[in-house]
Amino acid sequence: MEPGTGSWHQALKARLGTLWVLKTLSTAGGIAAFFAAYFWVMRHPLSAVTVMPVSWLDGLVGFHPQTFALYASLWVYISLVAALAKDLRELTAFGAASLAMSVVGLGIFMLLPTKVPDLSIDWTLYPSLQFLKNVDASGNACPSLHAAFSAFTLFALRMQLKDIGAPRWLLAGSALWGLGILYSAIATRQHVALDVVAGVVLGGAVSIAYLDTLTRRNKIAVSAGPRP
Repeated sequence: MEPGTGSWHQALKARLGTLWVLKTLSTAGGIAAFFAAYFWVMRHPLSAVTVMPVSWLDGLVGFHPQTFALYASLWVYISLVAALAKDLRELTAFGAASLAMSVVGLGIFMLLPTKVPDLSIDWTLYPSLQFLKNVDASGNACPSLHAAFSAFTLFALRMQLKDIGAPRWLLAGSALWGLGILYSAIATRQHVALDVVAGVVLGGAVSIAYLDTLTRRNKIAVSAGPRP
């Protein structure tokens, strides 16, 4: 638990109240900028679009359109990392990690564009998913940035919740949320399994760099001690 806090509730409240205006504006601006870049890249591929193959992993996950709400909840999930940043340095590190992950993913989409295959599903029966398909055009498939951001958030939130001494049930709930989003990416047929696996690899790699950066900064801060 963070020093100077009496309980994890108090530590959580303190984090949420820190730089909350900057966090709100930067999160909204970051998401808007991401989508602008995402759709621009989708419209300007530099080579022919490859259709991603369906693997045996996809057969393990049935089509469950009701998981759309879980799929869409990613943007709430990842916003929690910014909301729980304890200071400007942590918020900046989160922004840098998100930018790096986006640049890598979008760069791959532009150079090696991919899309999910036509699965012969009558999307008119599922209005929410039909809208998503029409907007997203099933492009920018591999690596799934939905999966990448979900994996990154899972690890980042785990660190933040452990820092404030959150109970195990909250840690487990956060992890299940992240895993549920990964599941929904396949269950909604917005991605095939290979997209999700590639996205988890990308998100995991960025998570390692992000957590290592924060760990080193915390060690430096502790060794420096409090200012006189």
